[in-house]
Amino acid sequence: MPKPKVFVTRLIPQKGLEMVHEVADAEVWQEELPPPYEVLLEKVKGVDGVLTLLTDKIDANLMDVAGKSLKVISQMAVGYDNIDVRAATERGLPVGNTPGVLTDTTADFAWALLMAAARRVVEGDRFTRAGRWKTWGPTLLMGPDVHGATLGIVGFGRIGQAVAKRASGFDMRVIYNDRNRREDLEKAMGAQYAALDTLYAESDFITLHTDLNDTTRHMIDDAAFARMKPTAILINTARGPIVDPNALHRALKDGRIAYAALDVTEPEPIPLDSPLLTLDNILLPPHIASASFQTRNKMATMAAANLAAGLNGARLPNCVNPEVYK
Repeated sequence: MPKPKVFVTRLIPQKGLEMVHEVADAEVWQEELPPPYEVLLEKVKGVDGVLTLLTDKIDANLMDVAGKSLKVISQMAVGYDNIDVRAATERGLPVGNTPGVLTDTTADFAWALLMAAARRVVEGDRFTRAGRWKTWGPTLLMGPDVHGATLGIVGFGRIGQAVAKRASGFDMRVIYNDRNRREDLEKAMGAQYAALDTLYAESDFITLHTDLNDTTRHMIDDAAFARMKPTAILINTARGPIVDPNALHRALKDGRIAYAALDVTEPEPIPLDSPLLTLDNILLPPHIASASFQTRNKMATMAAANLAAGLNGARLPNCVNPEVYK
């Protein structure tokens, strides 16, 4: 009996890929860049399943082009903004994701960005490589202390809580904002709830961990920056569009805040002509917060497990639209 056909939209870590090949006749897109939408439409025709990434547009049209053979959409990511989940549900298609696995890894990276920005690590490396280090200097590349500072966390879900947990080792004052106040966690996390305006005004470091929706898109805008300290440092490992890039450029250029470190941008990748790239007081790694060996392998195997379950007509281990099973 022939194996079901699947299309994998990118080369994923080997452990997950081996699992996919065990259960399916898989075509894997080998290019570094994701398949263009028009190519994706061709590749999904007649497949039984697709394994996708955030960079792939999975809309109602694509599902219809794939046809009635399509049984499952498995995403190798926690988020699924790129997938029309409502359209999938209407067509009885379960959509899988990979939640929980990257919580600590992303929190680690948020801290890596925070520390690098505060202590100007990347600037220091560039300074040395340019041959500008002549002697120890009492005012050379100074930055703010992290210990004892106030950390503002926007979004107090799993990752936000993991960031707060790490702050305790630095004796920081932690304040947070979330749609729902988490009084049950405040004492254990050493965190206090604050209104957004208060959080902006009092935080030395502001780190973003909220999801992207109509209310959070461009929530960090000119008005938000105007409320922040001129010494504030902004960290974003959540979603790029939470921050208005034009407002960020103005804030950094005019000294309304001191520094920013963004693992995610709007758009992605950031265009080479972006004015943000002309500034020295910003770090812009290429969306690598989850890029540890352990986490990426786990994401790949979880995505493969979701795919295999869907192909076999079983319930997905991690399903974002469980109502398809009613």
